[in-house]
Amino acid sequence: MTQGQHFLQIPGPSPVPERIQRAIDRQVIDHRGPDFQKLGHEVLEGIKPIFGTTQPVIIYPASGTGAWEAAIVNTLSPGDRVLMAETGQFATLWQKLAGKWNINVDFLPDDWRHGVDAAAIEAKLAEDKSHTITAVMVVHNETSTGALSDIAAVRKAMDAAKHPALLMVDTISSLGSAPVTMDAWGADVIVSGSQKGLMLPPGLSFTAASQKALAASRTNKLPRSYWDWQEMIAFNAKGFFPYTPASTLLYGLKEALAMLNEEGLENVFARHQRLAAACRAAVKGWGLEILCLDPKVYSPILTGIVMPAGHDADAFRKVALENFNISYGAGLGKVAGKVFRIGHLGDCNELTLMAALCATEMSLTLAGVPHKAGGVAAAMASFTQDNKKLRLSA
Repeated sequence: MTQGQHFLQIPGPSPVPERIQRAIDRQVIDHRGPDFQKLGHEVLEGIKPIFGTTQPVIIYPASGTGAWEAAIVNTLSPGDRVLMAETGQFATLWQKLAGKWNINVDFLPDDWRHGVDAAAIEAKLAEDKSHTITAVMVVHNETSTGALSDIAAVRKAMDAAKHPALLMVDTISSLGSAPVTMDAWGADVIVSGSQKGLMLPPGLSFTAASQKALAASRTNKLPRSYWDWQEMIAFNAKGFFPYTPASTLLYGLKEALAMLNEEGLENVFARHQRLAAACRAAVKGWGLEILCLDPKVYSPILTGIVMPAGHDADAFRKVALENFNISYGAGLGKVAGKVFRIGHLGDCNELTLMAALCATEMSLTLAGVPHKAGGVAAAMASFTQDNKKLRLSA
């Protein structure tokens, strides 16, 4: 029997704080009664600033995949053409889902080591003189690689091409951990989930829709029932849902929003940047390679680490789990077995990450993975330097 806490250092689902656990641990209530109506209004309004929007945010009892599908079936029609960027495994999965709905996807290829190439998007849109591309669909934080794409640059590219396509953004792993600014980005649809930066268990998905996207949903031709935005928005206006909601998770969402607001969103984002910088310092101290090759788009949510040639990432993860009760994210898709991922998102602080990095350094030794000593010391130095800066600026 393993003693002590399990260190869940995957990039989602992230650990659920005790405050949120306690908020969820309560009796269900009448989802047509006044107490639920109050809760419904609170969370439907309270989630909007996290998205950086004044537009409706629709909450489904679902995983992020449900939000992906809701975005597609409410805005597109069979045979529509969309433009997507192959930033990693989750962009690939969204592309496959679109294909199942008979959507034609122009998939811009990439090596899974960079963010979205806004120049390539602009060039592709500029070629589309007849505006046959209905939407540009991009992943903000690619959880499989550790790259945080520049969505403002994508919008700038679309504007430069003078193209009317909808802009749809997956923020499933970035919401609550990195700035998401729907209105400032000029995004039309943003999808997300509960189990990452919002620190909730899996089970809630979110779809924010602009007025342009809502107009498209009134005329597009894909069938839907459960995912219909219009019915949801009509019920949400009164604080209710058209079917039984996940009421206990909504109580958890209310608490999660309170926690984010108490810390302050800017402080939340700065904390994630500090954690990410320390993690990268450790990786460099070990002499290992970061999967993302562009420092400008390093993710504050996770760090992908490339294993040296001849060493299997899953075998290393097994050693770490069995010896130190820690879970890392596996390599996915094209990088399966070649990469492990350390999550540093949500309910995570300096000491949490330091414990994980200590386990990593010990596991590298036990697994016989060639590395330099000193990664943990490099992370500590990173935190110490950051703390000095914070004191000086206070």
